Amino acid sequence: MPKYIIEREIPGAGSFTPQDLQAISQKSCAILNSMGPSIQWLESYVTDDKVYCLYLAPDEAAIRAHAEQGEFPVTRVAQVRSVIDPTTAE
Repeated sequence: MPKYIIEREIPGAGSFTPQDLQAISQKSCAILNSMGPSIQWLESYVTDDKVYCLYLAPDEAAIRAHAEQGEFPVTRVAQVRSVIDPTTAE
């Protein structure tokens, strides 16, 4: 299944409390459960003013449908084409 990175512009995201992050995560998981197993949230990285999420999904439309249902902002969606790390240099 294709992997996507979603950039979400959320001013002040880096100052969210653990309770804020838990509530957002619970909302996201509830929507994902209702959408079925074709879309999966792998993890997210929270920075000062953005959140970068990694998902498996059949297409970008599924990513956007999840965001719309959850009222989550979507600044950009990019499909991952390759993954590299330090071992790639070997």
